[in-house]
Amino acid sequence: MNPIDQIKAPVLQEMEEFEGKFVASMKSSVPLLNTITNYIVRRKGKQLRPLFVFLTAKACGEITESTYRAAALIELLHTATLVHDDVVDDSNLRRGFFSVNALWKNKIAVLVGDYLLSKGLLLSVDNKEHRLLGIVSNAVREMSEGELLQIEKARRLDIAEPVYFEIIRQKTASLIASCCSCGAATANSDEETIDKMRLFGELTGIAFQIKDDLFDYGSDETIGKPTGIDIKEKKMTLPLIYALNHASASDKRKIIRIVKNNSEDPNKVAEVIRFVIESGGIEYTRTKMLEYRDKAILLLKTMPETAARNSLEQLVIYTTERKK
Repeated sequence: MNPIDQIKAPVLQEMEEFEGKFVASMKSSVPLLNTITNYIVRRKGKQLRPLFVFLTAKACGEITESTYRAAALIELLHTATLVHDDVVDDSNLRRGFFSVNALWKNKIAVLVGDYLLSKGLLLSVDNKEHRLLGIVSNAVREMSEGELLQIEKARRLDIAEPVYFEIIRQKTASLIASCCSCGAATANSDEETIDKMRLFGELTGIAFQIKDDLFDYGSDETIGKPTGIDIKEKKMTLPLIYALNHASASDKRKIIRIVKNNSEDPNKVAEVIRFVIESGGIEYTRTKMLEYRDKAILLLKTMPETAARNSLEQLVIYTTERKK
């Protein structure tokens, strides 16, 4: 059995019901919009974010109508950011499928992103879910700030480790944190529990992003094949930051020069990957990832043991052991 299917077991019925509600939340009277949103739904990924919402709600108490709205709100706003990201990055592919902007051009893609954003806002306002709207809007703000901070730093390739962690906390972890705090809030948890689950989501999200960074330098079956995509995009990830911090001045200058000027050359990218592996950047990064994973699991274990809590623990482990 697929590990995700096992993890979903305690909330399988709710996740199946959610799919229909999510499709309904995107409906429009404009045929073109329905064509595009149907295309988006058909190529959805593993739906990890709604899974975090439902499992957290069940681990904290009971799943309510509010939980479905929280999961839909997060998916709507997250999908809107992905559609806009593909325009910003001029990307033609998303999860192996053509992106919205590749099929319908940038102007339509931006408008579709705006539409999904508005549907999320209206879903909250119409149902007086102001608490959820506050949590998720804060995550979208942080995601935007993190992306802009990364762009600013990428120009000079001078990211220090604390800045890197702040970027990934904002860019990736803030959304998973909002899934978990929304899940807890919809189960009528107290403020302390909501904040605890927010921190659990943040730690998990940081571990998740570090795992993504490792894919760029994959050298064995635990990581996968090297992709070098982050190097080509001039992104400073933890393995490279560590390697540069422990390199001689001349090696540092040489590697930065390659990333700045030769990131399209496969041989030069392979040289950077070798440099990072030989510098111990992979081992260091993997250790950091497991530190965050273990902190998340430790925090989770302060919650009463239930099938949902155990699935959340398995979900954390899955995020750090996945092959893609």
